[in-house]
Amino acid sequence: MSEPSTEAFVDHRNLLFTVAYEMLGSAADAEDVLQEVWLRWSGVEHAEVREPRAYLVRTTTRVALNHLRAGARRREEYVGPWLPEPLLTTPDVAEDVQLADSVSTAMLLVLETLPPTERAVFVLREVFDVPYDEIAAAVDKSEAAVRQVAHRARSHVHARRPRTTATVAERDAVIARFRLATETGDLQALMDVLAPDVVLMTDGGGRVHAALRPILGRDKVLRFLAGVTPEALELVPVWLNGAPAVQFVIGGRRDGVGTMLVEHGVVTRLYLVRNPDKLGAVAEPVTLAR
Repeated sequence: MSEPSTEAFVDHRNLLFTVAYEMLGSAADAEDVLQEVWLRWSGVEHAEVREPRAYLVRTTTRVALNHLRAGARRREEYVGPWLPEPLLTTPDVAEDVQLADSVSTAMLLVLETLPPTERAVFVLREVFDVPYDEIAAAVDKSEAAVRQVAHRARSHVHARRPRTTATVAERDAVIARFRLATETGDLQALMDVLAPDVVLMTDGGGRVHAALRPILGRDKVLRFLAGVTPEALELVPVWLNGAPAVQFVIGGRRDGVGTMLVEHGVVTRLYLVRNPDKLGAVAEPVTLAR
């Protein structure tokens, strides 16, 4: 492969990873997609590719769609709630509000409810502002059909996405209060920071102990957390998916991570990932791009 063509792939790699991750909710699967895209790119006559970025995004979309459809049965057979694979990100990701929102756990769970093609169209159009004609080429539909799919997807996401009024500063302050209350065992402070109707989802994937269904309500959530929290637990502040989060460390070993949704000054959703297969992307920061 020529040096310029290698550079073209490397230059767009972070963008391609972000596209694949938002379509799949899995860093490991996104990396697999990029490996396949690289192999396809290696076999292309690059002099004939007028716009490498558009070509690579189109190829990534097609490969990711194949993975998404092939993985449907795996999702159906998953033990307990399925949560997106968390990403360790740098704080500057939060500066791009739209990008940070698009990779948040809450948004990725909304995207999970979309059919594959709608998810691809929504991600490409709403997050990456890809022109309709390029999206049409990526999903093998007419431009008119893609516009209809995009409208459907927007309506679906709008109806299901969280409508938070919290500013970034308010969100960060609430998450800091949650971490401190959990770390110090201050039950009253923890109650104050959780919404009465808070929902806890824990993802163990059948590999480690986790609730097999979402836990609803502050009292039940507190009882569950009290029952599974060891005395030696250390909560380490980290940035996951573009927002402040916590990493659970027991005896110097990473045991899981937690992200949360803040609305109206309290935590309304708690997402805890303990499945060791999903913790590979929290060791080193991942660079996202649009």
